[in-house]
Amino acid sequence: MSDEMGRLSVLARISGRVQGVGYRDWCADEARKHGLTGWVRNRKDGLVEALFCGSQDAVEEMLEQARSGPRWANVDDIQTSPVLEPEEHETFERKPTV
Repeated sequence: MSDEMGRLSVLARISGRVQGVGYRDWCADEARKHGLTGWVRNRKDGLVEALFCGSQDAVEEMLEQARSGPRWANVDDIQTSPVLEPEEHETFERKPTV
């Protein structure tokens, strides 16, 4: 959800061939390039989950790039939901699998 300063926080659940192909490292690098904060992690159900927080333009651009991912990934779908009260993050980090 976008706040009064134009910042947006979105939780993305990315499905397809996204584990074991460097997706998390790629995602963290790209998110930092876009000036985003948040995190990315693998889930035991095979999804990659990411929280993208930043300007609306940067979040939307990141979501667009996430549809392709790194070279060996094959993204089938990205489900997104707005985060009304996101945690505060100073950086974009890679979290352990949940």
